Amino acid sequence: MELFDNLLIGLSTALELKNLGFCLIGVLIGTAIGVLPGIGPIPTIALLLPFTFGMEPAGAMIMLAGIFYGAQYGGSTTAILVNVPGETSSVVTCLDGHQMARQGRAGLALAIAALSSFFAGTVATIVIALLSVPLAALALKFTAVEYFSLLVLGLIAAVVLAHGSVARSLSMVLLGLLLGLVGIDVSSGAARMTFGVPALSDGLDFVPVAMGMFGLAEIIANLERPAERHVVSQAVRGLVPSWADLKQAFPAMVRGTALGSALGVLPGGGAALPPFSSYALEKKLAKDPSRFGHGAIEGVAGPEAANNAGAQTSFIPLLTLGIPANALMALMIGALMMQGIQPGPQIMREQPQLVWGVIASMWVGNLMLLVINLPLIGLWVSMLRIPYRLLFPAIVLFCCIGTYGIANSLFNVWLMLGCAAVGYFFIKVGVEPAPLLLGLVLGPQLEEYFRRAMLLADGDFSVFLTRPISAGLLAVVALLLVAMLSPMVVRGRKQALAE
Repeated sequence: MELFDNLLIGLSTALELKNLGFCLIGVLIGTAIGVLPGIGPIPTIALLLPFTFGMEPAGAMIMLAGIFYGAQYGGSTTAILVNVPGETSSVVTCLDGHQMARQGRAGLALAIAALSSFFAGTVATIVIALLSVPLAALALKFTAVEYFSLLVLGLIAAVVLAHGSVARSLSMVLLGLLLGLVGIDVSSGAARMTFGVPALSDGLDFVPVAMGMFGLAEIIANLERPAERHVVSQAVRGLVPSWADLKQAFPAMVRGTALGSALGVLPGGGAALPPFSSYALEKKLAKDPSRFGHGAIEGVAGPEAANNAGAQTSFIPLLTLGIPANALMALMIGALMMQGIQPGPQIMREQPQLVWGVIASMWVGNLMLLVINLPLIGLWVSMLRIPYRLLFPAIVLFCCIGTYGIANSLFNVWLMLGCAAVGYFFIKVGVEPAPLLLGLVLGPQLEEYFRRAMLLADGDFSVFLTRPISAGLLAVVALLLVAMLSPMVVRGRKQALAE
């Protein structure tokens, strides 16, 4: 009964006229940035963070969540029609979706992608609602000791699951933790790494760093890529799939949803893991794997369901434990903190309208996406003809205004531009900046929980091993580290990332 009561609270919040408006704005922006190659949800949410400052918390989170899962829908459109993924999670859809479009089945591919995403979004919303209450109840039993161990597990898992070299990812996490220490130490009052700059006394502001490193840097890098795109020229027809098509695609949808829901919860999983895993699974289970890559309908249904389910279930650690599962969820934590809300298990008890409103809005948003995506397919395709050079000046202008507006600080604008240069450098040398952002966000929390744990235990470090939950979490950390040193696991990881 408690679940239904909570869902009713959520629906009453999500169906308020203003929140419906924010949800619609979110999914429209999400679809647009998903369609435009190179502008993913992370840069967009980073760029829009300052503009949520004056909004009510529920409306701001509903809009930002809509951008995230809306981008999963939009990304499939360019993947199918142009063979260019709008964002990382749509890369797999190119393989069979574009082949279907070239065979004159673009309408069927788009319809299956939209239906798979809607089905997965609906199931994932139910999964979030079912898991949120028991996980939040469990988290309330956590003390500072367990939280410290949980944060360590989250950071290590982010390193293991990140793309590229483990050593580089670990270095980025450590750099993020180091940057999180900048500012006045609240316990001793000593200045740490401020170099006599008064603007650094309160630490590095999260928003300019995220906007520069994820927003501007990615957009600068896109200016170097070719702007010419070849859209499938045939008219998009056959948007209503036949019974036989649905029967063929449905098992892949179910498997993709289950896999995406499970992988989305993993810390550091990112957007690419669920669709890639789903595609590999479908190919292994297929009676004729040679069909994949030549227009197999399961190659569209499974990955599209997996990426949408993963996008939504990645909210579970954020809403129940206050722990971000990936860089985008770290941005969501930044949005909550800008609203004066401290993320954590207490948020479900103290802000039920916010939490359940966001959960209920996901189903409402998925329904909106199903309705607006297919009829407006012509509009989304026409957006691909906007030259990138015209978008860039407008984006930079909005970034500067938004960053300055947070604290009326010119220092923040220079910080954002400096981080953009550093982020561009990371892109050029092939280093993923997401672990740095997780380290920056989680660093202050890690320090705070460590200090509280030491106060509770009178400085006895063994408290992390004598408390059962903490010991279990640290045992998983140790297993992950040992596994990463195993040559067999390293080879398997490289092969999986290569695939």
